[in-house]
Amino acid sequence: MPSSWLDFLPTLLKGAEITITVAFFSAILALIVAFAAGLCRLSKLWIVRTLTTIYVEIFRGTSLLVQLFWLYFALPFIGIELPKMLAAILAVGLNYGAYGSEIVRSAVLSVPKGQWEAATALNMKPGLRLWNVILPQASMQMLPPFGNQLVELIKSTSLVYFITMADLTYQAMVLRNNYISWTTEILILLLLMYFVITTLVSMGVRQLERKLTAGRL
Repeated sequence: MPSSWLDFLPTLLKGAEITITVAFFSAILALIVAFAAGLCRLSKLWIVRTLTTIYVEIFRGTSLLVQLFWLYFALPFIGIELPKMLAAILAVGLNYGAYGSEIVRSAVLSVPKGQWEAATALNMKPGLRLWNVILPQASMQMLPPFGNQLVELIKSTSLVYFITMADLTYQAMVLRNNYISWTTEILILLLLMYFVITTLVSMGVRQLERKLTAGRL
């Protein structure tokens, strides 16, 4: 029997390690997918725009939990078995990548038309024009909403509990089941640990935003 709530910290910290790992790799995947899908939605090729739109609408229009269940529980029936960690990263990353694609698309479209015309007048190739002129300006528009999405992504990793990944939420529920009388303390610790993680991330994003803004002045 634990003597104080501090006795629960080692177990919860092990869970937090899993939570942070899932969030980290999911965020990387989401960022890559967001840029790829966002730019593809601006493509002149209708087939590229159509396929990308289908992906975005499916992942934005269905529950992340259902996507997670589908990747982990349904795919084995067609011969594809994914490890829990990979299924979690794919589900969270693809889901938030779909939402992030709209951030990228909107930010690119927000760049003044004159910038596009100036780059074209300099005979810059489309790829060079996008990389050197458009994206540097659009990135400042993307950072705040991407920061908000990152916080939401971290909170969404709690859903991996439903495929029995030993994340922060899972460990808290195991402790709660084993020590019912400590339920309040365990759940307070769970709340505080998520709060600390997301607060640190928010502070980091704001600091990065300030540095980028200062660099442009």
